[in-house]
Amino acid sequence: MKCEHIATADPDLKAAEQVCEECVKTVDPWVQLRVCKTCGHVGCCDSSINKHARAHFHETGHAIIGPADPVTGHGEWLWCYEHDAYVDKDGTLG
Repeated sequence: MKCEHIATADPDLKAAEQVCEECVKTVDPWVQLRVCKTCGHVGCCDSSINKHARAHFHETGHAIIGPADPVTGHGEWLWCYEHDAYVDKDGTLG
């Protein structure tokens, strides 16, 4: 099965910063950071209190994310919120 959302994403897009700006504004901690592979937005992960990366998906429809920092985010990977699954750069769902 293929993910059609990968066509709107840049799997190689890197995070410009290593902070969740929304959490900074509310002085909340985050666990890990995720980068939107469509626009570069950086938000906190689903294990964080506010889940800003997922909120960004719901606001924009940008479905593909990856770790903002591959070292602390356990390597390079992509996730599709719409399919609720890992996805390869070629769109193969895993």
